[in-house]
Amino acid sequence: MKKIIPLILAGILIFALTSCDKPGNNNPNNGPVYEKYSSNFLDTFDTVTQIVGYTETEDEFNTYSQKIHERMLELHKLYDKYNDYEGINNIKTINDNAGVKPVKVSKDIIDLVLFSKKEYEEVGTKTNIAMGSVLKIWHDYRDAAESDPSNAKLPPMEGLIKASEHTDIDKVIVDVENSTIYLNDPLMSLDVGAVAKGYATEVVVQEIIKEGFTSGIISAGGNIRAFGKPLDGIRDRWGVGIQNPDSVLGNSEESVLETVFLTDASVVTSGDYQRFYVVGDKVVHHLIDPETLMPGDYFRAVSVITENSGMADFLSTTVFLLPYEEGKALVESLDGAEAMWIMKDGTIQATEGMKSIMKSNGATAAIKK
Repeated sequence: MKKIIPLILAGILIFALTSCDKPGNNNPNNGPVYEKYSSNFLDTFDTVTQIVGYTETEDEFNTYSQKIHERMLELHKLYDKYNDYEGINNIKTINDNAGVKPVKVSKDIIDLVLFSKKEYEEVGTKTNIAMGSVLKIWHDYRDAAESDPSNAKLPPMEGLIKASEHTDIDKVIVDVENSTIYLNDPLMSLDVGAVAKGYATEVVVQEIIKEGFTSGIISAGGNIRAFGKPLDGIRDRWGVGIQNPDSVLGNSEESVLETVFLTDASVVTSGDYQRFYVVGDKVVHHLIDPETLMPGDYFRAVSVITENSGMADFLSTTVFLLPYEEGKALVESLDGAEAMWIMKDGTIQATEGMKSIMKSNGATAAIKK
């Protein structure tokens, strides 16, 4: 998995003005009084998931939060490529049966794989869920480096090239009628880390909105999805901070390079500064270009906004691995997509739509008078 980057600005934006809220200040027409609540859990997608929202009662919020947690845990198990779970066929089960037989799986896995194949064909081939054979090599070398930093190494290119011969996404055979997936190459494997958290977050948001939760924001390790507006009578939009790649201060005001204001949309960032190891004086991050088989080297980070969190997750990796002009043209060709690039020298580039919601350009969360 990846991307713990766009921060919910605890105590700065999303949690702003709570100490100033007074009963009734968010119901000028004598409607319901909404209070803000928050919760978090640590046992899904190897990261912290945080939920913030406005409901009439704490019990109502806790009910929604519990449903979100249970569903995220279910999706985590389904999309896991490392672990087996009793009674569940998941991504690992599919990989274990590569070249052997089709595996019957749930609709949640079928939908994720079909989504990923569709975006690969229509949006960009830089994000390929069939890259598991290559990414496993990088994962193993990163683990070895973490255990013994003084002996950190780059994988041999010949091994990467050999593994890349088993990354043909067309050999991921989906049989919707029989609900099976078959990898038609015994040496290939799926790795859905570039899309799973965002996709799962979108699934959960759509389901919880139908349950009646209409004002909230979920941050699944930085894959942030806002829905509705904050019901505090003060703001029309949620504020989301984008981290300075050079910051070591974590979730704090000093670590924020830029703030964007949005609702009913998702923000996902891909960067070179989260999952990495160091070889000599070179930082080796986890975002691997399927053409060069090496980490992308154009930017420090790319933040993408789209309505759909799965799409934002997929697109952020794709754009991070493309040259700036090519990536910008791709983003601008997609309805509702915006992006911000943090260049190697620390300067920022952004699409026009992104500029319009950036704090540095005068955007705010306040209700327009």
